[in-house]
Amino acid sequence: MKRTLSVMGSLLLAAGVLSGCAQSSADSSTASGNKASGQEKADSSKKQVTLKLFHRWPKEPEKTYFESVVKEFEKQNPNIKIQLESVLNDSYKEKIRVLLGTNEPPDIFFTWSGEFAYKFIRGQKALDLTPYLSTDQDWSNRLVASQVAPFALDGKTYGVPMTMDGKTFFYNKDIFKKLNLAVPKTWDELISVLDVLKKNNYTSIAFGNKAPWAVSHYIGTLNQKMVDEKTLQKDYNRATGSFEDPAYVTALEKLNQLNGYFNKNVNSLEHQFARQMFIDGKAAIAYLQTAEIRLVEPNIKFELGFMDFPQPDGGKGNPNYMTGGPEGFMISSGTQHPEEAVAFLKFLTSKEMGEKLVKDVGFFSAVKGAVNSGNSTKAMQDAAAQIMNAENTALWLDTALDSKIVDTYLNGVQLMLNGEGTPQDVIREVQKAGKAVREAASSGQ
Repeated sequence: MKRTLSVMGSLLLAAGVLSGCAQSSADSSTASGNKASGQEKADSSKKQVTLKLFHRWPKEPEKTYFESVVKEFEKQNPNIKIQLESVLNDSYKEKIRVLLGTNEPPDIFFTWSGEFAYKFIRGQKALDLTPYLSTDQDWSNRLVASQVAPFALDGKTYGVPMTMDGKTFFYNKDIFKKLNLAVPKTWDELISVLDVLKKNNYTSIAFGNKAPWAVSHYIGTLNQKMVDEKTLQKDYNRATGSFEDPAYVTALEKLNQLNGYFNKNVNSLEHQFARQMFIDGKAAIAYLQTAEIRLVEPNIKFELGFMDFPQPDGGKGNPNYMTGGPEGFMISSGTQHPEEAVAFLKFLTSKEMGEKLVKDVGFFSAVKGAVNSGNSTKAMQDAAAQIMNAENTALWLDTALDSKIVDTYLNGVQLMLNGEGTPQDVIREVQKAGKAVREAASSGQ
């Protein structure tokens, strides 16, 4: 499959489109509605159309958000009804694959970016949105380009982002001031800061890896910073990945170095409990997603700050990338109503609905200017700016790589963090997994 792993290479693909146009409950909820358009309203005299929309947020506040968006869309487009269905993450991942294989797939469906989306593209389950983006400058130009790119493959764009997210170090400014610490700009400075924090009886970095997706963010970040971009693109491509570059071992050695500053028993601690350590002021730093600001900021009694993940010495990757990944929607290639489905996506990704997403849910909209002083705190605005100012986005490892390679990586690194393996041991197994995936890709699997 010809794909890139991070927004790195995909950005060039999606940019062509944009510039060329000048969590495991099976609880589900349904609601109905009518159609609305993004910018152009449908004539009430038009034929009545029903669209099925499937997403992964059956709980509040997201549930009410989607219901309100649909209600307003239907009000503006009385000839379109939208049937909502939603299930939580794990159930969603299985159910969407089943639904897209039936004769009545959802017209519009949620997708993570990267490899999760690429599977639908390769299986010809997603509608090519390139012509729609290319002919509607207002729509394409209002979307953050780096967040569109992970939905592009082979020069075509098949999805649009609703949210953007990034990974950054949250830090306790009060602790830093108390210990007279400056924000580290280099890897050596980071290690020096961690040493001071540890000597002063703080947990330097809070980390919970019971669910190992958490460590995937560290692995992905360090891979991007240590491995040159061309090699990373080749290895993250399921058809060509070999992971033979020694920089992959170096990346895990850097992770092992940080392991000396994490709290104890990281593989026994849930991510949310590590986050709570930071909230309670017991840890000075936590590597969190910008989407977690809404969970952190209202509950802290200290000044919150953000700092970039510094580039280790000898790293060959671009130091100005930020680990993250947008989430968005695709339209089924089997829909009978592509124009109406596109109209809804335009409405969902309008600035008005983007601002509402930030205000009502606390998610960062991928619409330019949607995070602003009218609907968000300064911390949220600063974090959004951090994403926007990054030269590019390196996708979450667990969405950028084939699942077989991801599982091998995460299982191996959990053992490594327990002292039961070395970086070399991990990469040897990753190389084996990469070979198996290459062979499957070559046989059309």
